[in-house]
Amino acid sequence: MKPTLRTKLDSLVGRLEDLNGLLAAEGATRDLEQFRKLSREHSELTGIVALYERFRQAERDAEAAREMAADAAMRSFADDELKAARGSMEKLEADLQKALLPRDPNDERNVFLEVRAGTGGDESALFAADLFRMYTRYAERQGWQAEIISESPSELGGYKEVIAKIVGQGAYSRLKFESGGHRVQRVPQTEAQGRIHTSACTVAVLPEADALDEVVLNPAELRVDTFRASGAGGQHVNKTESAIRVTHLPTGIVVECQDSRSQHKNREKALGVLAARIRDKQLREQQAKTASTRKLLIGSGDRSGRIRTYNFPQGRVTDHRINLTLYKIDRIMDGELDELIGALSAEQKAEQLAQLAEEAA
Repeated sequence: MKPTLRTKLDSLVGRLEDLNGLLAAEGATRDLEQFRKLSREHSELTGIVALYERFRQAERDAEAAREMAADAAMRSFADDELKAARGSMEKLEADLQKALLPRDPNDERNVFLEVRAGTGGDESALFAADLFRMYTRYAERQGWQAEIISESPSELGGYKEVIAKIVGQGAYSRLKFESGGHRVQRVPQTEAQGRIHTSACTVAVLPEADALDEVVLNPAELRVDTFRASGAGGQHVNKTESAIRVTHLPTGIVVECQDSRSQHKNREKALGVLAARIRDKQLREQQAKTASTRKLLIGSGDRSGRIRTYNFPQGRVTDHRINLTLYKIDRIMDGELDELIGALSAEQKAEQLAQLAEEAA
């Protein structure tokens, strides 16, 4: 094991001991927010320290086997023990490197999912609806809740734009790879000649921001307009100005919400989406300034590039970032995304490990 890695792990052992004392101290729960923060850190470090202790035990086993090998009668047994201990050490060191990879602080957050039709007219809007259904079905499979915040239906039943909030543990960690351009190749419902058309949609996945702590929304920098809701709604439509449009003047970001009949609720939802978009913009600007020479394959934040193609005639879905093609388009469109998301997550970890290896070299 490299000295730098061992030094870091030794420091984490000491930190876990400190946390044990802090959490067991009288009055530890007086500040509940601080107590929860320390408890989360304790939970994260417990697993890493347990792995490190297993590694150190394997080191002790290897040392004992080497001493045993001095006895000619025990040499064969000692060689087997040493081989097993070294194999265990190798696997545990790899597991420790993965456990120490930097974590995205947003991984456990809820998300705002935005799907917008792009090139392709009505067919693009229909595909946007298909993508939105795919994500809501995936959310159902995870036991998450999905709530539509804003929608702009197309004439044929698709979406020009739809925004939803998805609430669930680890939602961002699973869905963050979906931001980007999604291309579809299929025969549109409106195509009489049976020709295959290509159209596209864009998807944005934004972690929910804590507006109070992370994004300061200055009322003087907001323009709030009210208007009458449009679309289905019976007698309510065009009767009251409950729909809300919020414009953030410094950035020009505009958010509309007309999902609820309550102007107050629409305003609250719109401000939540606005805070997430502002925070996302700030993070992407920061990442652009501090980006290393290695451009991570995953999570670059470039939503203009095509990330995935859905080819219906051939029944395949291809993710271009990792050159993965799966011939199960019906199941994927029904929300079975685990194989795709798992492969993207694994690739991201491999990239992070490669970068750490370069930095340690």
